[in-house]
Amino acid sequence: MKIVVLDGYTLNPGDLNWDGFKALGDFTCYDRTEPEETVKRIADAEIVITNKTELTADILAACPRIQYIGVLATGYNVVDVEAATSKNIPVCNIPTYGTTAVAQFAFALILNIYHHVQEHSDSVHNGDWTNCPDFSYWNFPLSELAGKTMGILGYGRIGQNTGKIAQAFGMKVLAFDAYQNKELECDTMKYASLDELLENSDVISLHCPLFESTKGIINKDNISKMKDGVVIINTSRGPLIVEQDLADALNSGKVRAAGLDVVSTEPIQSDNVLLKAKNCIITPHIAWAPLESRSRLMNIAVDNVKAFLNGDIKNKVN
Repeated sequence: MKIVVLDGYTLNPGDLNWDGFKALGDFTCYDRTEPEETVKRIADAEIVITNKTELTADILAACPRIQYIGVLATGYNVVDVEAATSKNIPVCNIPTYGTTAVAQFAFALILNIYHHVQEHSDSVHNGDWTNCPDFSYWNFPLSELAGKTMGILGYGRIGQNTGKIAQAFGMKVLAFDAYQNKELECDTMKYASLDELLENSDVISLHCPLFESTKGIINKDNISKMKDGVVIINTSRGPLIVEQDLADALNSGKVRAAGLDVVSTEPIQSDNVLLKAKNCIITPHIAWAPLESRSRLMNIAVDNVKAFLNGDIKNKVN
């Protein structure tokens, strides 16, 4: 079978290999694919692997040989799943590869906000400590996490892992999720309504999928319910946040700081209001990207294709 990867560079910029896929068929990998190139590149492929390259209904109609679609990510909104289903094409994702990596990165953002590590290091390298009359100084307020409350929107695998880290720091956790596993509750972790979470959290971290029900869940109305000085973290999906509303809240001081690894349009556009908002850390969608995490992703993607070839489909989303 012919296997085509449409946009393999972000998964494997050179520190991994494609040997697992190569062993399964006639393999071609493109670093990137522009929309107008997609049909030509997969017209004769039975197995198509994509990360962020869209596979629309029109594209699927133009490529009748496709038998399997693999997504090199957990989210699969780049594929018209309904169109694929109508053609009996399984769509398979990678659901569990980045659990520890994303939770770790959420706390990298939180700790930088609470301690301003990079800013203080820059200050030292600029000579401020050398010229300081005191043995110690700080240019920004420093805060402890212990005793504070973390609200987690979406308490699946990543949310739960983030909650465990929060509890290890001495925080209490409030979790909002449509599916509640009451066995997870304890003295330091409780499920809560959305309003209860918004009203009582010192830090709010987003780990929910992007659905119509969650799109724009961080908006001016919900921000108004939050504590003054709340910290907002998003390592999930950019459109969960109404960006103008967050920018306004950051600039007014209602939101103390935000740590964002995702934005509404990626790569970020030069006119994105968050680029000029106060106290807003933005990173280029890298929470998922440690070598160990990407290696797991690659291995699961290969195993998914192996299972399909053996008639045992894994991680099917349709």
